[in-house]
Amino acid sequence: MRLHNRVFLLLGGTGGIGQAMVGPLVEAGARVIIASRHPEKLAHREGVSPVHLDLAAADLDGQLQRLSDAYPDIDGVIHCAGQNRFASLEHMTVAELDAQMTVNLRSAMLVARHFVPLFEKAGSGALVFVGSTFGSIGFPGYTAYCATKFGLRGFSEALRRELADTPVQVVYVAPRATATDMNPQAVNELNRALGNTMDAPEAVAAQILQAMEKDDQRRFLGWPEKLFVVLNGILPRMVDKAMLKQLPVIRRFLKPEALSGS
Repeated sequence: MRLHNRVFLLLGGTGGIGQAMVGPLVEAGARVIIASRHPEKLAHREGVSPVHLDLAAADLDGQLQRLSDAYPDIDGVIHCAGQNRFASLEHMTVAELDAQMTVNLRSAMLVARHFVPLFEKAGSGALVFVGSTFGSIGFPGYTAYCATKFGLRGFSEALRRELADTPVQVVYVAPRATATDMNPQAVNELNRALGNTMDAPEAVAAQILQAMEKDDQRRFLGWPEKLFVVLNGILPRMVDKAMLKQLPVIRRFLKPEALSGS
C-alpha cells in the first residue's frame, strides 16, 4: 500500500497510537484528516486537516456522508479509536458497556459500510483496523473490551474475504499492551506485576505503517503475545491454566480501591 500522495482519514488520532501515526504519515507524503469531537482544540500542522466526527453519535452515518462530501479525495481510513475500562463485569455500568460497543465496533462497521462503495467506485482504497491482542485472547477484567475487539477482528476478517475480488484493501493490526493515557495506574502496575512488556505508541505506530506498506492482511505485534494468540486458538485449555495462575494477581488490581488509586 502506498502512503505517498494518499489521503487518510484517521480515527483516534488525538491520542496514543493514533497521535503517534500523524507525524510519520505526513513525513511519508500523505495528507491526514484527523477526526475529533473537538477539532478546534487541535494545533495547526502542515498536511493535517482537523474535522468534526463523533464516533458514538446516533447519526454517525450522516456525519460520514457530510465528511466524504467535503473531502471526496479520501482513499484510506485508519480506525484506531477505542474505549476501554479495566473492571470486573459486575462493576461495569450499562453506559460503559454501550460506549465500548459503540466506539470500538459499531463505528468501525459504519465507517466501512460508508467507504467501501466509494473505494470500489474509485478503483482503490484501504481500510486499516487497529485491534488488540485482546481481540484473540480473553483476559479477566477486560470482558467488554475483549468482546468488542474479538468482534472487530472477526468483522475485518469477514470484510476482507467479502472484498477479496475488489480493489479495496483491508488490514488488521493487533498491538499488545501499549503505554497510553487510556491506561489507569492500576493497569500499568498490573502489567509490571505480570511482567508484561508495554510498547511505546511510537513503536506501535511504526509497526502499523510497516504492515500497511508491506500489504500485510493481518499483523500481530509482540513476543510472546503473538505465540499466545496461536496457542489460544489451538490449545485454549493451556491458556486457561496459565490465566488461572495469574488470576490472584489480576484480582488484586481489579479491586475498586486499586482502580480508584486510593
